[in-house]
Amino acid sequence: MPTFSYKAKTPDGKVIDGQIEADSEETLQHKMKQQKLVVISVTKQGGWAAIFNAGPQVKTSLISILSRQFSTMITAGLPVLQALSILADQQEDKIFKNVLIKIRDDIGSGANLSDAMSKYPTVFSTLYCNMIKAGEMSGSLDQILDRLSTFLEKAENLNAKIKGAMSYPITILVIATVIIIILLVKVVPSFKEVFSSFGGKLPPMTQVLLDVSAFEQKYAIFEIIGMGLIGFAFNVAKKTEKGGYIIDKYMLKLPVFGLLIKKQTVARFSRTLGTLLKSGVGILDALETVARSSGNKVVEKALLDTRAAVREGQNLTDPMKATGLFPTMVTQMVAVGEETGQLDDMLLRMSDFYDAEVDTAVESLMSMIEPMIMSILGVVIGYLVIAMFLPMFSMGEMIK
Repeated sequence: MPTFSYKAKTPDGKVIDGQIEADSEETLQHKMKQQKLVVISVTKQGGWAAIFNAGPQVKTSLISILSRQFSTMITAGLPVLQALSILADQQEDKIFKNVLIKIRDDIGSGANLSDAMSKYPTVFSTLYCNMIKAGEMSGSLDQILDRLSTFLEKAENLNAKIKGAMSYPITILVIATVIIIILLVKVVPSFKEVFSSFGGKLPPMTQVLLDVSAFEQKYAIFEIIGMGLIGFAFNVAKKTEKGGYIIDKYMLKLPVFGLLIKKQTVARFSRTLGTLLKSGVGILDALETVARSSGNKVVEKALLDTRAAVREGQNLTDPMKATGLFPTMVTQMVAVGEETGQLDDMLLRMSDFYDAEVDTAVESLMSMIEPMIMSILGVVIGYLVIAMFLPMFSMGEMIK
């Protein structure tokens, strides 16, 4: 039975969200109606739509710029509907422009801004919509939009650093692998004909190279297809609940990279929770939003367990310690924040600290990976060159 994520409005006007199993979207709508809930949006979890992120896709930088401009217009006294009309008219990205026009039309029909935005979960995240909702309720929408812009900018910078650190070695290795396969399939066979004309026994290094070349000529295409299928299967597994949990669990245990991911996770957790609390979102709603937007199934489960403990009356610090995911400094800072009533400020300061930690970790990782990759490539290329030219050094003896 498929699982659906939903947003619905209660009879007293409160917006709630969650997940529920149902045979179809129509069945879900019927269940919600029986509970006197008005469904705002429904998203099917898993399946091909989840794997390929079906829905409009918009760059985070565009959303950040929109938030800043929106904030400025609201501060200047423009009504939300007029501000959205201006932003939609001047938006150059066609997909984003279409989304903004639909949101503007929904607001013109009487919908709230947060409800209208929540219909596009691939553009405006749950976190974004919850903060907009808090801004609408508190009358500080301009401040919330400004905070969202700052939050998105910092989150994007952090993600860019992590992606850069992860993608650099992968890109180099992929390019090097392709070049080596081309050499083995196209270049080495021409040397094989020359070596055969000499007669005699080839050096072991050269014979191994020729055997590998013969293998690659037959099976290189299958290796490429196999790698593509493995990548696709990995992506599919990552989108499932169980597969995503297992993959994320081992990602956190990776040498070097695991530590970097943990620091990124702490930085994201601190900034997201701090920003939500600063914007007036309740602790339980904030924890659920942080969990859903963590990007890591292990962290998501830990935060949802923490939320359940807080709902039962515990403080935030003890269940965070029990997860074993958060460094001691983090739990101590959270404890101080709870005691002083300044948890939001403490979390935001901690996020700045861990941003700097991620910067240092990325620089350290890059300085270690670059010579390692060059050494590996040097050994492989050196072997190819020596193996191809070694027979020529003993050409006279081979001819005899």
